[in-house]
Amino acid sequence: MTRIWSIAVEPCRRGAVPTGIVRLLKSRRAFRFHTVLMAALFMASCIPTTPSQYIQPDDMEDILVDYHLARALAHNSGVHYDSIPFYQALCIEAVFRKHGITQEQFDSSMVYYYTRADRFEAVYKRVAARLEERALILGATEGEIGKYASLNANGDTASIWPLRTRMLMTPIPPYNRWDFRLEADSTFRRGDSFLLQFVSDFIYQEGAKEGIAYMAATYGRKDGRDTTISRNTHFLSSGISQINYPAYDDGELKELRGYFYLGDGNDRTTTTRLLFLSNVQLIRFHNKQAENEKDSLSQDSISGGRRVAAGADTISVGDSLWDSSKVVHVDSGAAAD
Repeated sequence: MTRIWSIAVEPCRRGAVPTGIVRLLKSRRAFRFHTVLMAALFMASCIPTTPSQYIQPDDMEDILVDYHLARALAHNSGVHYDSIPFYQALCIEAVFRKHGITQEQFDSSMVYYYTRADRFEAVYKRVAARLEERALILGATEGEIGKYASLNANGDTASIWPLRTRMLMTPIPPYNRWDFRLEADSTFRRGDSFLLQFVSDFIYQEGAKEGIAYMAATYGRKDGRDTTISRNTHFLSSGISQINYPAYDDGELKELRGYFYLGDGNDRTTTTRLLFLSNVQLIRFHNKQAENEKDSLSQDSISGGRRVAAGADTISVGDSLWDSSKVVHVDSGAAAD
C-alpha cells in the first residue's frame, strides 16, 4: 500500500504529474467546456425570435416613437377638430414612408406583437423612455396638460406623482390594469385638494373603447375611524382626462391609491386594441384660505395677554356626506377596489 501511495504521490511532490492523471484532468476540463458550450447553445435556441415577415423589435421601436409623435403633431396642429383624422392619417403615412413600410405591414406586425403582450410591453417600455427624453408626446408642453409641467414637489401647488408617467395597456389580463399607491408625508396638509390628469391615446383597429381611472383618499381621524373618499372617470376616446378631488379637513391624509383599467367590452377578438397613457400628473393644492384663517385664529388666541392653543381641526369645511366610519365608494364596479 505504501509502495502504491509513493508511486502516485511522490512525483506530485517533486512537481511531476503522472501522464494518466494529466489525461484525466484534460478530459474532465474538455467535458466541462463542452457541457457549458452546449448549455449556452441550448439557451440561445430557446430565445424567441420574430419571424422575418414581421417588423423586427428594434425597427418596431423606432417606428412607434415616430408614430406617437405623428399623432401628437396632428392633435396639436391647430386644425379644426373635424380635420384631425385626415391630418393624422397624412402624418402617419409620412412615418411609414420614412421607414419604408406599408400600412398592411404595420398592422400585421402590430397584431403579431399584440398576441405576445409580454414581449410587446418590453418594446413599449423602451418607446416610453425615448419619448420621455424627447419630452414631446401628445402635447406634453401644450394646453391644459402642460400648465403643471414645470412644477416640483414643493410649494402650494405641487406635482407629487412619483411613478411612471407613461404606460401601455391592453384588454388582456394582467395588462389591463395598473395600480398605484402613495403614502402621505409631512408636506400634506388638512384641506388639500388634488387633481389627477393624464392623456389617453387609443390605438384600436376595432372594438369598443372603455377606459377607467379611479382614485381614493383615506383620512385618519382623532376618533380612530378612517374616512375614504373615492372618485372615478370613464374615458372613451383619446384626449385629456381629469379627476378633481375636493378638499377635506376632518382628518389627516394617510394614503392615496387607485388604478387605471381598460375594459374589453366583451370583445375577444385578436385585433389590435391598445391604450397608451402619457403625462400622468397628480397635482396637490394647499388650501390657502384655510391656512390664512388658521393663522388668524392663532394670533387672536395670543392677544390680550392670554395664550390659548388653537387646535389643528378648529376650522372644518368637510362635507357631512363623507363623515362616515366606513368607506364611501363611488365606484363603477368594473374592477374590484
